[in-house]
Amino acid sequence: MKKIMLVLVMIALIFSSAPSQAFAVNTATHGKITGKTVVSGLVSLIIWPGIGQYVNDNQVKKNWTHAIIGLFPPFRLWSGWDGLIDRQGGRWDGKI
Repeated sequence: MKKIMLVLVMIALIFSSAPSQAFAVNTATHGKITGKTVVSGLVSLIIWPGIGQYVNDNQVKKNWTHAIIGLFPPFRLWSGWDGLIDRQGGRWDGKI
């Protein structure tokens, strides 16, 4: 147990010392929450992530990224939120 905690602390220290330039640039813009974005967020959350981004007229690379990464439960919630607030662009070359 002590070894696991030590490893976790070391990993946390490594990531906390990374310069901010090492992270992806945020190019996101937010729209307004409308009926269309509410439906988009619900579709991304309930049916399939990526469909909501398609409804919001995002770029194809963002639609596919959300569809693949959204298979994992925590990212499905994030994809639904992303569809609700109509976020265009984002990090990782506008994909997330």
